[in-house]
Amino acid sequence: MLNEHLSAEEILSDLIGFNTVSAHSNLALIKYIEDYLSNFGLNPVRISNVDGTKANLYATIGPSDKPGIILSGHTDVVPVANQPWKTNPFELIRKPVNDKIRLYGRGTADMKGFISVVLSKVPNFIKANLKTPIHIAFSYDEEVGCLGVGSMIEDMCENLFKPQLVIIGEPTSMKIVNAHKGIQGFKTEVIGVAAHSSAPHLGVNAIKYAAEIINFLSRLAKDKESNNENSNRFDPSWTTFNIGQIQGGEALNIIPEYCSFNWEFRPVPEEDIDLIKSKFDSFIEEFIQPQLQKESPKARVITKPLASVLPLQEDQNSLAERLARHLTGHNSTTTASYVAEASQFQSKGISAVLCGPGNIEQAHKANEWISSDELKKCDAFLERLITWAKTGNPVP
Repeated sequence: MLNEHLSAEEILSDLIGFNTVSAHSNLALIKYIEDYLSNFGLNPVRISNVDGTKANLYATIGPSDKPGIILSGHTDVVPVANQPWKTNPFELIRKPVNDKIRLYGRGTADMKGFISVVLSKVPNFIKANLKTPIHIAFSYDEEVGCLGVGSMIEDMCENLFKPQLVIIGEPTSMKIVNAHKGIQGFKTEVIGVAAHSSAPHLGVNAIKYAAEIINFLSRLAKDKESNNENSNRFDPSWTTFNIGQIQGGEALNIIPEYCSFNWEFRPVPEEDIDLIKSKFDSFIEEFIQPQLQKESPKARVITKPLASVLPLQEDQNSLAERLARHLTGHNSTTTASYVAEASQFQSKGISAVLCGPGNIEQAHKANEWISSDELKKCDAFLERLITWAKTGNPVP
């Protein structure tokens, strides 16, 4: 049986020990959290994926007949392969640095630090006799396109008194983020015809055509940057593009019959997403496909979606922003150029902001860390949430 009074750092040590890289299952971690919550008499709800290898989890503390507040985080982390870690990434290492304590391990900042603080406050949530319910919600596969949280949001909206707002504990240094960019990700495959490299007229070079398509995407990227009016708060302030992975070809002396590349664009909230995809599709249909067909009827281009997450639209003075301002004491807000799950909550009518411990600059790299001070700041934030939720008063 888990100790009922584990500190945030103790829980974080346990959570870091679970290798929840997105390519792996998160079920062992979910079972740990289930057992922890059940130890307090709570009844967590598990929402599994189709093949049962991963799951979301949520639980409610407080009355079930009132709209509550969601504290949400993702349980998956990014890979550690080929990164120069100085310690075991799946073991929490505590080190003093410049009179501060740093906690090292994959996911410490993004975002098991937040999850550990939330779990450590469960006894306080329960003892407070909350008038406004608090829902804790943990998702899977956020790092590969926010693929898991949707089913949990649907279940929560269907089976709970619809929540008022969500605070997602991404590493923002406890600052309030009220807008983030989206992501549209794709895999493009070029199917050519193999031949001996001495007879290129007998083959169709898939890599050559992939390069033409990539060059077109580069032109789209430059156009977005050149026509940027710098009228928003994002950094960078325009919609960006990236070619993240590419593979193709078998040998130097073979005309490559296959090349694929994964690419994305990250739209700002005001971007016309459909127009960008339409321009890409038109280029393929009008320029690439005719050239391919002229060389061989077997040659073609296939593009498949990998990820689709809308931007979080700024909603000034929203319920989530007002509560976060009240709890942090901050009057200012900022934006995030990365993608988070907030827009998926927003699309279901649930007001959303990002606000959590740690710095995004420490995430996704070797020797990821969070300071113990950031955990303490998050703890104080949640204590103020308890004080407010005990009253049953409307969002300030």
